[in-house]
Amino acid sequence: MENTSGEASQKIQPESAFKVEPEPRWPAIIAALASGGLYLSVPERLTPGPSWLLLVVVFVLLIPTILTHRLGIARWNYILGTILTGIITAAVVWSLAVLILGLPAKKESPTDLLRAAGALWICNILVFACWYWRLDAGGPHSRDLRQFHTDGAFLFPQMTLPEDSKMLNPLWRPGFIDYLFLAFNTSTAFSPTDVPVLSRWAKSLMMVQSSISLGTLAILAARAINIL
Repeated sequence: MENTSGEASQKIQPESAFKVEPEPRWPAIIAALASGGLYLSVPERLTPGPSWLLLVVVFVLLIPTILTHRLGIARWNYILGTILTGIITAAVVWSLAVLILGLPAKKESPTDLLRAAGALWICNILVFACWYWRLDAGGPHSRDLRQFHTDGAFLFPQMTLPEDSKMLNPLWRPGFIDYLFLAFNTSTAFSPTDVPVLSRWAKSLMMVQSSISLGTLAILAARAINIL
């Protein structure tokens, strides 16, 4: 009997000893600040207000977002983070729409067109990486509460490895860089490359991101090159 219980405890111990480290938030913070900084290069005629306004809004909203995370107020952290990401997305869509509508009148110089297109394209990648990171599997806080990442809107390759694979890490969870890679592929290939999409909300967001990227690259950049 003692030997049997000892064997059982040995089997349970490795699983119970797993320690899940909280996911770092600084990559998402840098992405949000970078989006606001890149928006400074967009001509003010294409922005809903001064070009510096978005960076100020991002900075102001990041303060309570970081504080709610530090204090463990997950609900308000989620709400503030969603509002922040939504504002950046709305600014990018606004600027893209104004820029496309102004193309026939040739109101912008080729240099301004290329600069604005490049800034909006990079902002598009960063902001949708934030969306995927914020929403997948309930968000980073919910993922931190789980010992294993086996369910979500995206089927990452690490989730499909067989149990006897040497590359299998039972404690693996997606981080911001994984969602950034996904967003980059969506903006360049207009589809996910190695990550199947399982959720309808994720498919909807990817269609929006691909549309923004297509409008930025195919319409704006091509128009600017033709003018040069």
